[in-house]
Amino acid sequence: MAGQVKLCGYEFYREVLGSAKYIVAPMVDQSELAWRILSRRYGAQLVYTPMINAKMFASSSNTRYRDQSFNIPNGEEGGVSDRPLIVQFCANNPEQLLASAKVVEDHCDAVDINLGCPQEIAKKGHYGSFLQDEWGLIYELVNTLHQNLKVPVTAKFRVFPTVEKTVEYARMLERAGAQILTCHGRLREQRGQNTGLADWAKIRAVKEAVSIPVFANGNILYHSDIAACLEATGADGVMSAEGQLYNAALFAPAPRPSYNLAVSMSSQETLTSRNIPPSHAPSLPPLPSPPTTLTGHHPPHADLALEYLAIVLSPSLKTKPPLSAVKGHLFKLMRPALAREPDLRDRLGRVCARDGGDGGVEGWGREFEGVVKEMKRRMDRDAAEALQGRTIEELATIEPITGLKVLPHWLAQPYFRPPNSTVQSARKPAAESLATAAGESLPKYVTELVPMIPTQTEGSMPTSTPTLASTLACH
Repeated sequence: MAGQVKLCGYEFYREVLGSAKYIVAPMVDQSELAWRILSRRYGAQLVYTPMINAKMFASSSNTRYRDQSFNIPNGEEGGVSDRPLIVQFCANNPEQLLASAKVVEDHCDAVDINLGCPQEIAKKGHYGSFLQDEWGLIYELVNTLHQNLKVPVTAKFRVFPTVEKTVEYARMLERAGAQILTCHGRLREQRGQNTGLADWAKIRAVKEAVSIPVFANGNILYHSDIAACLEATGADGVMSAEGQLYNAALFAPAPRPSYNLAVSMSSQETLTSRNIPPSHAPSLPPLPSPPTTLTGHHPPHADLALEYLAIVLSPSLKTKPPLSAVKGHLFKLMRPALAREPDLRDRLGRVCARDGGDGGVEGWGREFEGVVKEMKRRMDRDAAEALQGRTIEELATIEPITGLKVLPHWLAQPYFRPPNSTVQSARKPAAESLATAAGESLPKYVTELVPMIPTQTEGSMPTSTPTLASTLACH
């Protein structure tokens, strides 16, 4: 961009980001390059990197962390096919933040500051939403990048209890130089089992109060939620985090009615092994499966998992994700069926890097692939038995606590946590006991297994409990 004028606000949004409306959020260990490739195939128009710690990234001697966080030497991250891309940092020191941002400014379209992370690690590290009461520091962080980078600075933040304070905060970020704001409509305290609903009214208030683009974040479970959110908030785009992890096709519209929900395994393997995007795939002979009125795409989750693994294992991809990221994606994608297939759940959890590191991608990647192929075989069987001329809506059920639709177990779909329910409270001690038995704290991906662990109120403890403990020990 040397010699070029830095575009700002709506000019930047239109000319550089292409007026993106479908946005994949920055997610630690989850929005890595391979996932970004998959996401763009299914309608994502703008993707963020995982959050990078500016304090660690700033040091030129910390090459291991740099290459793991944003690999510049390979030339893939931030390359032509990885755009538009925004790199996100967490920081509490303007100098460290600027030093880190300068490293990546030629390899991205903007740099984002994380002002929204509500997790305990952010509290300990003094970043994310735990900076939101230090407006002077936040102003300096944003303004330092605004004044010194070739690319725009953006910010992602959470709302305050009152609309008035939320609006004033957003205006301060705009004054500091932020060119796009992502407003997550939840409070700092809304996380985990206390997540609750995002407040779209506060997002709308922010949108009406500033003159720069605003992305809305929160409450996006189904494709139909996208239009509802845009209408309710007036936002320029919608960002999804968890919803998109459970269904990588969240932003894609529903396919033609003839779409085959039980594509033959051999056909799908051929497509994924060749790394062919769905949009370029040859048409397959449709089975007489009935149409669906769902507005969004809910592919068989095993197909998405195989397609993701094909990207990870492709010889052309030099920047490989760590095992932890791949395992996390597979647990989320196939979550609807893992409780029904405990042997596959346990096999998935036991996959480890045999050489003690994450270098042997071909080895553990093929292990994952074997598990997913077997999952696909079982899901194709279940789909063929269940459909029999019936619609997806006829097979869907309603979750009694939330009232939300649950699709057949072979399809990718959102996961929602019933807040503070008796069942969830009962499951927590079971999960904690497993972690204690394994001598480990719960890895992030294993928290997705907690709702799958039966309790005494739901039936006797499963025989798979010890193998889940071994999963924890293997992580």
